[in-house]
Amino acid sequence: MDRLKIRDAKDVEEAVRAAIAGEQPLEIIGHGSKRLVGQVMATNAVLDLSPMSAVSAYEPHELIITVQAGAPLLDVMSLLDSKNQQFAFEPVSLASLLGTPEQGTVGGMIGAGFAGPRRIKAGGVRDHLLGAHAVSGFGESFKTGGKVVKNVTGYDLCKLLSGSWGTLAVMTEATLKVMPRPEVESTLLLRGLDPIAANRAMTAGLGSPFDVSAAAHLPASALRGEVAGLDKLGSPKQAVTLLRLEGIAASVRHRAASLLQTLKPFGAAELVEEADSQAAWSAIRDVQPFAANGPLGAWPVWRIVCPPASGGGLGEALVRETGGEVIYDWGGGLIWAALPPKPDARPDGQAPLVRRHAGALGAHAMLVRGSVDVRREIDVFHPEPPGLVALSERVRNSFDPRRILNRGRLSREGA
Repeated sequence: MDRLKIRDAKDVEEAVRAAIAGEQPLEIIGHGSKRLVGQVMATNAVLDLSPMSAVSAYEPHELIITVQAGAPLLDVMSLLDSKNQQFAFEPVSLASLLGTPEQGTVGGMIGAGFAGPRRIKAGGVRDHLLGAHAVSGFGESFKTGGKVVKNVTGYDLCKLLSGSWGTLAVMTEATLKVMPRPEVESTLLLRGLDPIAANRAMTAGLGSPFDVSAAAHLPASALRGEVAGLDKLGSPKQAVTLLRLEGIAASVRHRAASLLQTLKPFGAAELVEEADSQAAWSAIRDVQPFAANGPLGAWPVWRIVCPPASGGGLGEALVRETGGEVIYDWGGGLIWAALPPKPDARPDGQAPLVRRHAGALGAHAMLVRGSVDVRREIDVFHPEPPGLVALSERVRNSFDPRRILNRGRLSREGA
């Protein structure tokens, strides 16, 4: 496989134009931490953006950072941490889940568009992307957005790049909004709730005036005792429901006391403080119980976004019918499901069952981890209705009509 290494945006332009001339589609990568997500692509040339790794500008007082797309995410987050700042949407690392290198890049973070537990309060990646420089499938550089939080630049094209998985343009530089890190955090922990009762408890907490920044539910599972960060939450045979509070110390103490009263109908809540709280939420964010090197490492893993009030019932149905394991995040609005393959059946990752249950609720199910055979057999991304397919095609044709960039990653038909 040809591997094209570039130095700057001009090199990217030339590489894309050469690919167009040779009718050779390109796979766009940074450090390759998410190469195992998506359909199996039809390409034998790789455009490697890892050399473009500089921090172009960082203005802590303005709460913005501009970085090249190949910048290692861990290095950027370490820089922000040194100024007591962070990406408020909590970038998700898929390294543990996929068994890939930890060194994801900023471009990969934006292209995937995955946000962690604070998504319910702070919004997603696209909500913090202020501007970008990129090269389209025509081999032309363009700029969208700006470098201030309140910019008026017409249609905000940079929002389209988030979650596009590199199929619209090759991003070369991005400007993102950053936020101060909270002074302290505490987590209220409820034990022994079933998923339906946990859904109600999380809804009560999120609907309260106490500014809950994350809500998740972990059903009873022997796996939890083996996962760093979750091993200190007590017996793994007992389900736990977590609600997080963040901010200045006095405020968190006051809100925690009030939230304890709100949650009384669901049982006596315990407080998990600082380091233990941070470790638990990191494990939930990165789906550590389903790690590739763990007991369920060979099982396909689905990411299902659904109406939060329906999350408990959907998760229970999947577990009951497959014998799998689930994790609930976003107050029940996000379900991570590890489902065992069906014996003596074609490798479909339980897709028909998952899509049937998800479709009944208007949910969106995406296969995040699956073997090459499974990803060739099924639609990795949730099938779209015809009207949305037509709209997506028009957008794609405006950016990359010849399907030069990551051809076939989003659909089997594209391959």
